[in-house]
Amino acid sequence: MPRTSVDLPLSVDRQAPAALARQLGDRLRAAMRDGTIRSGERLPSTRALARQLAVSRTVVTEAYQQLYAEGWLDGRHGSGTYVADLTVHIPSRPQGQDAETVAPPPSARVPGLDPGPRSRQEDGAPTAPATAGGHAGPVIDLRPGQPWVRDYDEAAWRRAWRAAADLPPGDSPDAYGLPRLRRALAEHLRRARAVAVGPEDVMVVRGTANGLDLVAATLLRPGDRVGVEDPGYRVARNVFAARGAEVVSCPVDGDGVVVEALPDDLRVLYTTPAHQYPLGGRLPVPRRERLLAWARRTGAIVVEDDYDAEFRYDVAPLPALHGLDPGRVVLLGTLSKSLAPDIGVGWLVAPPDLLAAVARTRYDLGDRTSGPAQQAMAVLLERGDLDRHLRRMRLEYARRRAAIVEVLGSLVTGDTAGLHVMVELPEHAVGPLSAAAAERGVLLDVMNHHHHGGVPAVHGLVIGYGSASLQEVRRGVAVLAELIDRFARREAVAPEAGP
Repeated sequence: MPRTSVDLPLSVDRQAPAALARQLGDRLRAAMRDGTIRSGERLPSTRALARQLAVSRTVVTEAYQQLYAEGWLDGRHGSGTYVADLTVHIPSRPQGQDAETVAPPPSARVPGLDPGPRSRQEDGAPTAPATAGGHAGPVIDLRPGQPWVRDYDEAAWRRAWRAAADLPPGDSPDAYGLPRLRRALAEHLRRARAVAVGPEDVMVVRGTANGLDLVAATLLRPGDRVGVEDPGYRVARNVFAARGAEVVSCPVDGDGVVVEALPDDLRVLYTTPAHQYPLGGRLPVPRRERLLAWARRTGAIVVEDDYDAEFRYDVAPLPALHGLDPGRVVLLGTLSKSLAPDIGVGWLVAPPDLLAAVARTRYDLGDRTSGPAQQAMAVLLERGDLDRHLRRMRLEYARRRAAIVEVLGSLVTGDTAGLHVMVELPEHAVGPLSAAAAERGVLLDVMNHHHHGGVPAVHGLVIGYGSASLQEVRRGVAVLAELIDRFARREAVAPEAGP
């Protein structure tokens, strides 16, 4: 890749309502999209560009950091900032349209696979075994739920665990978690999710499911009604049911949970607004505000699973629900996707009184998070190793996502974030297609596995690209495209003739 410098014909408008860093980021993205700035070209230093634009260096630094996070830029320590391989940013939306609101035209979508369900893999939860019918060759696993764990900074990993091993064993675990890690997580949430919290607002848990169970054990009485998205995360449903709650299915659409359909008697609502699982929608800000207004009116607690918030493509981050109303929202997160499922470290952010009640519950249950794991994760966060790993993986996942969009095009929805996409198909095609894919060594997941009851409104595939290499994704999607052409188009019929 050529490493040439580029002069940037850029400007920002101090009178415009948008922040200067946002304006600069938008202009750089546009220049990279239209070819004004090309792959491999070196951008000016933050100091030089700030001088050129007559803005503070902080403005340029914030713009560059956002573009790094989205995978547009690449860099080497002491070598400068370069434009990344822009082939990973294949346009999947018409220019000028808002990625939050654009959906594929109905005429471009083929309107709903079955080698056995695998729920969202996190917190070390077991998955269904990878089987591919009678296929004897290599298996390509395109089911959702797992990140790529074969490419990590071995030196940083060893350094973190050596530091943890140098500390003596703890004899009195803190129900809130290690103060050192809570400080690091609070800073991480501030930078990555614009959630203004202090370490006193953070509890270290073993992952999303563990945090969810602690909230349920603290808040719920037998018979309390709890809302869970449908289709949605089956583990959440199981956790609430195990605590004696009446689980209420709450409909979702392409943007996320449908606020107008929520009943007024829910004690808790569980939702995944950053990247709805499994449809893939990102809850727009107006609907977030309506959801919080509903919670304030009804007295419900919203449990926000910040699922897939670390990974987004071609779209700006949306504010966390917790940041919009910290008094009504419990925020859950985990390192299972950003690092590895078997780490067993996550976080729970809640109002102080509720967090204290959860801590008492945790003490009563004898629940705790591994001390050495907490120490190691604190080192990774404090040294910036986790941030570097996330930047690297955003770029890698963007390439795999682009490979799917390039082949399947407008059939794909939910591709603006996360590690999975949705492909809607005719109901009759799903079973035969998934069976045929398994016979050819490609494992797929089906939407029916994520519905909780009643007649599914959406049929199709949930395609994961976290645990397969780029080459495997390309091969698997080529097989999938061939099978969609074979099975899904049998439903197409000529329009009825007029009278």
